[in-house]
Formats: sequence, C-alpha cells, structure tokens
Amino acid sequence: MTQPIRFKFYHPLFLMLIPAVAMTLSDAVQWSWFDFIVMGNLLLALGLSTSFILKKWRDSSNKWLYVFGVIFLFLVFWAELAVGIFGSPLAGH
Repeated sequence: MTQPIRFKFYHPLFLMLIPAVAMTLSDAVQWSWFDFIVMGNLLLALGLSTSFILKKWRDSSNKWLYVFGVIFLFLVFWAELAVGIFGSPLAGH
C-alpha cells in the first residue's frame, strides 16, 4: 500500500536557513528581506507544483517528465534572478 504524498510547508524554511546562517558567518552573503521573500515563494511554488504533479498523475509514465520540467524552470528562473544569464530586467540590469 502506498502512502499519500503530503506537502509540508516548513521544508522550504529549512532551505532558507542556509543563507541566513551564511549571512551571520560571512560578509560574502548579503541578502535583504526581499531576497528571502522571493526565494521562499520560488521554493514554495516548486514544492506545491511538484506535489500537485505527483498527486495528479500517479500512474502516468510522463509524471517524471513534468517534475523535471518544473525543476528545470525553477533552476532557470533562479539563475536569471541570481546572475542574469539572459540579461532581462528581472536580473536588475
């Protein structure tokens, strides 16, 4: 018997502790409160969308393709916000 997949909203908070601790240990990490809000929303959207995909398409062979697509979109958007790989206005150029 398989267990139902349940999304836990506190998992992104654990990932947000990494830059928070790094900010206290080093001057190399300089995040503002807005950076934490944006990254928290990105992680929350990633978690909710993957949870939705895994619930909706339990028996589909394409569900992992959808999950990897969502992860790829997350990574591209994150890279654009972090370093501006495409040079869009989102990167702050």
